[in-house]
Amino acid sequence: MNPVVNQPVAHESAALHVSGRAYYSDDIALPANVLHVAFGMSDIAHGRIKHMDLSAVLSAPGVVRVFTAMDIPGENNYGPVMHDDPIFATDIIQFHGQPIFAVAANSIDMARRAAKLARIDYEPLPAILDIATALAADSFVLPTETLRRGEPEAVISGAPQRLSGAISIGGQDHFYLEGQIAFALPQENGGVLVHSSTQHPSEVQHLVAHALGKHAHDVVVQCRRMGGGFGGKESQPALFACVAALVATATGRPAKVRLDRDDDMVMTGKRHDFIAEYDVGFDDKGRILGLSLMLASRCGYSVDLSGPVNDRAMFHADNCYFLEHVQIVSHRCKTHTVSNTAFRGFGGPQGMMAIEAVLDDIARHLDLDPLAVRRINFYGIGERNVTPYHMQVEDNLVHRIVDDLVVSSDYTSRRTAITKFNAHNPIIKRGIALTPVKFGISFTATQYNQAGALVQVYTDGSVLLNHGGTEMGQGLFTKVAQVVADEFGIVLDQVRVSTTDTSKVPNTSATAASSGSDLNGKAAQIAARIIKERLIAFAVENYHVQAHEVVFEAGKVRIGENTLGFDAFVRDAYLARISLSSTGFYRTPKIHYNRSTLRGRPFFYFAYGAAVTEVAVDTLTGENRILRVDILHDVGKSLNPALDIGQIEGGFLQGAGWLTSEELWWNNQGELKTHAPSTYKIPAVSDWPEDARVRLLENTPNTEDTIFHSKAVGEPPLMLAISVFHALRDAVASAAGPIAAMNLTAPATPQAILHAIDGNTESVRNHAVAEESV
Repeated sequence: MNPVVNQPVAHESAALHVSGRAYYSDDIALPANVLHVAFGMSDIAHGRIKHMDLSAVLSAPGVVRVFTAMDIPGENNYGPVMHDDPIFATDIIQFHGQPIFAVAANSIDMARRAAKLARIDYEPLPAILDIATALAADSFVLPTETLRRGEPEAVISGAPQRLSGAISIGGQDHFYLEGQIAFALPQENGGVLVHSSTQHPSEVQHLVAHALGKHAHDVVVQCRRMGGGFGGKESQPALFACVAALVATATGRPAKVRLDRDDDMVMTGKRHDFIAEYDVGFDDKGRILGLSLMLASRCGYSVDLSGPVNDRAMFHADNCYFLEHVQIVSHRCKTHTVSNTAFRGFGGPQGMMAIEAVLDDIARHLDLDPLAVRRINFYGIGERNVTPYHMQVEDNLVHRIVDDLVVSSDYTSRRTAITKFNAHNPIIKRGIALTPVKFGISFTATQYNQAGALVQVYTDGSVLLNHGGTEMGQGLFTKVAQVVADEFGIVLDQVRVSTTDTSKVPNTSATAASSGSDLNGKAAQIAARIIKERLIAFAVENYHVQAHEVVFEAGKVRIGENTLGFDAFVRDAYLARISLSSTGFYRTPKIHYNRSTLRGRPFFYFAYGAAVTEVAVDTLTGENRILRVDILHDVGKSLNPALDIGQIEGGFLQGAGWLTSEELWWNNQGELKTHAPSTYKIPAVSDWPEDARVRLLENTPNTEDTIFHSKAVGEPPLMLAISVFHALRDAVASAAGPIAAMNLTAPATPQAILHAIDGNTESVRNHAVAEESV
């Protein structure tokens, strides 16, 4: 067997990353006549443009041209779904920082300085800035959705125990290290080549074509790699690509858009913040009998991807728990803030946060270990393994993972030790929590579950691979190259992955939904197998052997009693006029979903995991620290254990940042004030726990026919960080009692922790008094 797949191979660009030789969109050498583009942005949240004078902008030093909506030859839109995202605002302003015009100048400094010279008069209009105001005003970007099973109201009212409450869940900025970048070069006959830092080159291609009034074949989009994406480069890059292409085609000069960090954070969407309210009935052991859950998210001024994001929140509001009688109501709120978008987990983390808060509140109300309450509600077998959207949980690994982790982390004795520690330490309090993860893998929009690949074998035995996935540091290119190398029985160095290019593989889906390796790995494998089958047929005919006697391994081809180097064999095949190039196509099987009934099988399979986190909290300052984390995560049969461990570690820490330090804050004028590293705190190296024990679940290949029976690993680990939030809740409960823990909001910043401990919370939480039903 060729030792390529299932091995901890280094990232294909690792040496380039650490040496500074990895090329990103911002590193492309610029022609001498390039134009640099800056945006003129609104400084109100909602209003009408009464008058706009751009004469000073146009006459500023170095300015070549100013562009407004009037200069767009096609559609003034970069919205992927509802076409409600104007490239440039025309008469109505809908968020603070909305693009109104663009300046093309001979340097970026000239362009940015000129953009500040615009004189715009507005007629201010009332602005809706938060979820609560939007709910009160019935302001929604999409209709409210309701997912329902059983008779939750009757069951809740008749339950032995009843509790109601709410939790506020904050948003999150993507804070990719490489900001939004687009570089457009005009081509002959009206075409344009766009280098875009994007997770979705095909979508950028189509939206650029629509904006220019051209066909898709007139636009080529390329992306070699991104310096991070996390969902922020799925739908958002189209705006910058459209403007770069507009400038390039209108002036005949190459054009580059590169946002600085402040403008990037102001202009681009975030993770949706949520309010979750619940009414739950349960028994004396904490088993949920009936649940009514309301989820409301701040979508911003337009639809963007809020539909599927909120759908996924509904689909993950069960997490690992069987909910027999349940109603989940989802409000998609319209506000006059930037339109929120995809973010790692795509609504799943918010849905899981809601149900985990419910279970934690039940446990504290009953004075039980929260883990005991979680366990009693886990999915089981038979009738207790069907989700609220009527998908069966077929390979339920949560029991195995949690049982293993309880032992390996020494959870029980550590919980006892923490109780003793807290009893003797009035200032520093410790907390511990174990939370599980069950995350569905596939795009909920079924049509996106497809991929293509192009594989080309050259006569020297080297292989060039192209597929529709994009590389953002997660190692997708490495994994797919491993698949192709394995198929041909050659070493990994013989395979080169080329830039993602819409002219090579068309109509691709975004690299999102944790499906990159699943989709593109299969497509590339199919393409390689087509070539391999041609080569086998050639060998059978020319060497008079059976097909099973042709074996590709260790860089050679064994044909009966003959052995040739792979390079020599493919050279012979070329001389015999055998095609050494092929495309491959894959679509995910089994999935189906009825959008009108919210029922079906939207996911091919589930990925599972669990984490035990221990924290310490200073009750005088609210400062907190993760002391230890134990993680056990299911990736099926790992394609690359080294990359998978890296994704788990990174996802966990990014999730911890979302739930502890990354606080977005708008003032009462709708202006985002946390728009730089000085005001927005992502986790640092020092935030990684000193004691971290991360393991992959062993001997559990995916029961579905995924690529080498592996499982997705991009998004599920982020939700392991929910254990951090609940460990902080546990510490707060030790300091100030169960109600204080229930009042902790996310992100659990030091200020939020002090509010909870002091009983002076300003959050939307307002726990109702628990009531015993008669």
